[in-house]
Amino acid sequence: MRTRARSATPHRGLKRRTRETLAFYTCVSPWIIGFIVFTAIPMFASLYLSFTDWDSFQSPHFIGITNYIKAFTKDPLFWKVLFHTFYYALVSVPLSLLIALYLSNLLANNFRGKRFFRTIIYLPSLVPLVAAGLIFKWLLKPEGGPINAFLSIFGVTGPAWLLDSNTVIPAIILLSLWQVGGGTILLISAINGVPAELYEAAEIDGATHYRMFWNITFPMVTPILFFNLITGIIGAFQVFDQVYILTGGGPDNASQMMVPYVYTTAFKNFQMGYASAVAWILFVIIMIMSAIVLRSSSAWVFYESEVKK
Repeated sequence: MRTRARSATPHRGLKRRTRETLAFYTCVSPWIIGFIVFTAIPMFASLYLSFTDWDSFQSPHFIGITNYIKAFTKDPLFWKVLFHTFYYALVSVPLSLLIALYLSNLLANNFRGKRFFRTIIYLPSLVPLVAAGLIFKWLLKPEGGPINAFLSIFGVTGPAWLLDSNTVIPAIILLSLWQVGGGTILLISAINGVPAELYEAAEIDGATHYRMFWNITFPMVTPILFFNLITGIIGAFQVFDQVYILTGGGPDNASQMMVPYVYTTAFKNFQMGYASAVAWILFVIIMIMSAIVLRSSSAWVFYESEVKK
């Protein structure tokens, strides 16, 4: 009897593990199926289409790497669009990080009305981007727009923001800066999580607020800055809504960027194969930029549990 009882115990454990495994895969199966159907299959399909000449109506015709050669050597608009995308990303992402860090350092302090100001900072992040774009389109009107009307008070003639090739991308960057509330809230949480003992010890040693910020606050919030930087880079290189709503890529493609260019090429010019190639070029660029940031993180990102040698 004892022998039977002992031999039955491993089988019970095995059946329990099997049930837990089945329950786990049952729970995650919707995500797995969704990922395969809506992400993995379209990605591999677009990779194949990038080597074809397809107008989305007739059968794809395999042409090898011709689309990639065309992008780098025969399409002058591609380089213009790529420059605009880098310009937008390299300006908007650092500015967003700096503004979010500055605002979070202010709003992390205890003062009357801090919850109200935190709410005001975060509210623009909740506004749908379409609505925000339409609001900015009105704010930036050359004639009768509130921003130019405000500048005219000081005798400054405001530019035709969205109609001038020199100011259209800065105007789009301005819209991106309006929605820094999400990153600001994350940084406020990180600052509030810094141990108070560190500030107390620094204050006893006679450290100024400036020194405490750079030697205590900034290193402790670098993981959140790192997260905001990665997500910001990925989002900036995939900017679409702002361009589509504000300018549609104009004037004269002065604000055209990579994702709107892919959309126009695929669904307006019906060059689906070439659009797939441009999309994969953008994917590689994002991966390279992300890898550079990840590689550099060991030099400036500090984790509280990490011991630097």
